[in-house]
Formats: sequence, C-alpha cells, structure tokens
Amino acid sequence: MARVYNFSAGPAAIPEEVLKQAQAEMLDWKGSGMSVMEMSHRGKEFMSIAQKAEADLREIMAIPGNYKVLFLQGGASAQFAMIPMNLLNGKTSADYINTGAWSKKAIAEAKRFCEVNIAATTEEGRFTATPAQNDLQLNSGAAYVHYCPNETIGGVEFPYVPDTGDVPLVADMSSTILSRPVDVSKFGIIYAGAQKNIGPAGMAVVIVRDDLIGHADDKVPAMFNYKTHADNESMYNTPPTYTWYIAGLVFEWIKRKGGLNAMAQINERKANKLYAAIDASDFYTNPVEIKSRSWMNVPFTLANADLDSVFLAEAKDKGLVTLKGHRSVGGMRASIYNAMPEEGVDALIEFMRDFEKRNG
Repeated sequence: MARVYNFSAGPAAIPEEVLKQAQAEMLDWKGSGMSVMEMSHRGKEFMSIAQKAEADLREIMAIPGNYKVLFLQGGASAQFAMIPMNLLNGKTSADYINTGAWSKKAIAEAKRFCEVNIAATTEEGRFTATPAQNDLQLNSGAAYVHYCPNETIGGVEFPYVPDTGDVPLVADMSSTILSRPVDVSKFGIIYAGAQKNIGPAGMAVVIVRDDLIGHADDKVPAMFNYKTHADNESMYNTPPTYTWYIAGLVFEWIKRKGGLNAMAQINERKANKLYAAIDASDFYTNPVEIKSRSWMNVPFTLANADLDSVFLAEAKDKGLVTLKGHRSVGGMRASIYNAMPEEGVDALIEFMRDFEKRNG
C-alpha cells in the first residue's frame, strides 16, 4: 500500500527519509549487531547516539552554552508539574497566559503547587486569538510566566514572544519547535513533547537555563527534579532510547534540508497556501484571527456540518488521512508539521476544491 499524507496532530508524520534509515538500521545499527532498541543506554553505542542528537539539536537551534538540554519521559504533560516544582524557589505565585486547551491543562496542574495569576485569557472569544503584549497583566513578583506559543487544538499561534522582563519565560513549544528559528536566550525554559516535530511519542525535550536548575524543594521526588537529570545527562534512569534515536535522525534530516531557516520558508509557504484556499472559499471557514493563525495546525469547518463524515471518507480514499478536528472544536484540522511535504498540502487543497464543486 502506498503511504498516505498523514495530517495527524500527534503522533504525527515522521520524514520518510528518517523512517527508511531507521528501517535499514533496525536489526543492526552500524555493525553493532544490535537494534538501537536493544542497546544498553550506558553502552558506548547508545551514548554516541545520545551525544550526537544533543549536539545536533544545539546546532540547529543555536542553543547557548548556559542551557542544559534534557531528554525526559512523561511527555509535555509531565512538565506541567515539573515546572512549578522546580521554578517556584520560595515564591508563591506564577503567571499563566490562557489561550487554549493545553494552557488550561498547564494551569490546572500549576494550581496544585502555587497561586496562579491569569495574565491574560482569550476564553471568552473561544480561543480564536492571542492577547497583545499590552494586554498581559504580569506580576513582577511571579516565579515565572508560562505560555503555549502554539495551541494544537485551536490552531492559535502567538505572532510574538512575550516580554516578561526579569521574570523567566516558560514556553510549551510542543507543536511549533523546530518549525522555524527561535531565540532561545529569550526563554528560561522551552519544553516540547516529541510526537509532533521531533519524533515518536514517549519523550519530551526540555531546554532549561542553568540558573533555573537546583532550586527544587527537598520533598520533590528525584525524577521530577531537573538537577537530577542535568547531573546525569538525562540517564538517571533508563531513558526512552528509541525515541531519542529517531529524534537524532530527525535533527540530522533538518540539517540536510538547510536548517530551521529552510524549514521556516517551507512551513510558511505551506500554511499560506492552505489559508488562501480556505479564505477564497465560501464553503470552508477558519475561525482564527489572521494574525494569530498557526503555521502548524489549521482548523477549518464546512458550511454544512452534515457533510463532515462524507468529506473525511472521501479524503481518506484519496490518501488524505487524520483530518478530523478535535471534538472540542469540530470540523477539520490539518496539521502540517515539518514532515508534511508541500505536495501533501497541494493534494489536500485540490481535494477541497473538488469537494466544494460537487457539494457546495
């Protein structure tokens, strides 16, 4: 069977080149006689994989030397708790910007540990916009400011990096990491679940500034303390070795493709094409304000919701899969991460136009 164009929000498509390399190395990684998933995480073979993956990520993201890069289990959701556990450092409150479902989950978890100040929320507008910098009600005494630059479910993306002064900025970049260059020095912590733009599910990448490590309360379990993982190069326990390996192959693929500047050009072009097709139609609608539209997750609704199931079935027949929108939003959602080739977006647009002609 031919491979489909997979528009899943996550676990998401992985570059075909990466999958083929992993396939070729499945039984025997570089003459070791072992699959990567069989290797000891402390053996020289896997240690070389881990070290190269970190070095490549540091290179493509231009991560400064005063940041640690951690490869951790628990996905991004574990970070919702680890952040207040590690960053409160004697303070009793933190600022959160609420722009969607993942912001709300992070807020709910933080409330277990501290007072949460909602610096801004777009919930009244059904999370179809981002707040402006001037709208942020920040507390200078907060331990940190948390936000989600790209909300996967709502397809809402910040067009700017919030200025939080001397208060550390924490970003859940699960859906937007590696899609374009980012100035890491503007952040105290960047974290991201792997299953969108990095690799398979089962891991989170955490980029944390050195001065924010080592302040967890003594009651914080070792596995939830950043210092534990920083001191042990993410190998305090057995890490998610195969996900780490695939992530390393993805980092190599990004380098071969020209780095994050090249990724940004392709991703912007893909998104602009799809939004242009939606905006030119009376049959399809995107609810997000133009300046806050995501490059990575494009939700859209049909003029007649009764046609949703027909649209999905016919799209699947054309090799366009996983387009159903999240249950909280409805309609459709096309996630067009780095691994989605431009031809996939072109094929979706062609199908959408044909479907509209026949059903509009």
